Amino acid sequence: MSSITAPLRTPVLSVVPIRALVDETFKVLVENLSPGRPVTVRSLHHSEDRDDWEAYGHYISDHRGTVSVSDDSSFGGSYSGKEPMGLLWSMRPVPGSRPGLRLRKRDITSPLLVNISVYSGHEGFRDQEPLASVVTERWYMAPGVKRVEVKEQGIRGTLFIPPGPGPFAGLLDLWGGGGGLLEYRAALLASHGYVCLALEYLRTSEMKSGKNEQLYFEAAFNIIKFHPQVMPDRVGLFGLSMGSLISMYLAAESAAVKPRCCVCISCNHSYLPGKHITDGYSGLLNENYNKVRTDENNYTIWRDMGLEIVRKVENNIDVGKISCPILLVNGQDDQNWPSVESAEDIAAKLRAAGKEHLLTRLTYPNAGHLIEPPFSPHFRATNFKNIITNEKVVMLWGGQTKPHSDAQEDSWRKILSFLQLHMYSSSSPRAKL
Repeated sequence: MSSITAPLRTPVLSVVPIRALVDETFKVLVENLSPGRPVTVRSLHHSEDRDDWEAYGHYISDHRGTVSVSDDSSFGGSYSGKEPMGLLWSMRPVPGSRPGLRLRKRDITSPLLVNISVYSGHEGFRDQEPLASVVTERWYMAPGVKRVEVKEQGIRGTLFIPPGPGPFAGLLDLWGGGGGLLEYRAALLASHGYVCLALEYLRTSEMKSGKNEQLYFEAAFNIIKFHPQVMPDRVGLFGLSMGSLISMYLAAESAAVKPRCCVCISCNHSYLPGKHITDGYSGLLNENYNKVRTDENNYTIWRDMGLEIVRKVENNIDVGKISCPILLVNGQDDQNWPSVESAEDIAAKLRAAGKEHLLTRLTYPNAGHLIEPPFSPHFRATNFKNIITNEKVVMLWGGQTKPHSDAQEDSWRKILSFLQLHMYSSSSPRAKL
């Protein structure tokens, strides 16, 4: 009697939508497998820095021969359990990569390309040819968003303008002490309906010239305020870390900057009064640098230094002068700065000024310092050029991958709701790709 061999099944892999904004979810589906077949679903991204990043989950197909990453549980890998977006937020450098890497998109006019593949079994998948693969595009900049380089009045930045005639609300986007011109968050905010200026401020010729720093930030704010497509009374400030320090300083002390609202992530409100903002911040770090320590991995930890600074009331901005709504977003495992303690002091000062009603606080257990847009990988420790010593160190930012990623997703949704509430009086359509 001759045996009959079942025809070999060719797996079918789909990703929907295949092209989307980075803060949108997707569905990954593997079909036409044999029932009960173990497979590994893997994402792979080759970065602009020429490093490879991956995430993967181990699955077993159901009775129909299907694996749905959105609905099924991963039995292990870089994430486990039911995690529809685990293939993105759990990404990490492939084994053997350089230490201290951080994934950041520099050219936001092109997508972040992610190759999604399915492999047979749960072991040795990196040495196999995939059973099926799909390349998906993740965009920071929605179709129709305009990117305009800004070089007027000594300002260095990039302006992003949503599609359509407007008028729009505007935002000044300020990153932290790492310096450089980072555009990806501003592009994403423009994709949600805000004219947004990503501003470089640490190493520009205008800032190095010794001119009044406050005038630099006020000029940048006015570029947005007086743009013909912007409602001049609806311009806000958005800052992370040192960017939040500048946001609160301007909101409290500048007669020219009257923000509609402020979003401050991993907040910092300490500097040496009487000095320029960035010099005053650097001066405080210098004075207290003996409190910096390293852990068993030789990672640099600034938290204890920050605690010493925040405890001295004279170092802190008088935030009681602020008259606009403020959203503070912080992680309880922030190892770079005592942002939760800073938020407590900010809340106390606003309470004393009778302005506590202006404050909204989001605090996330086991989240670190670098709270990025949703589905971004978690960076617990990365390479960093020390702004005090100019040496390259590996900075410990803190956070645990799963809760930190949950914090990024939840906080972004609430940030957009906060901005919508305070910047627009009626709802506007969310950008889709």
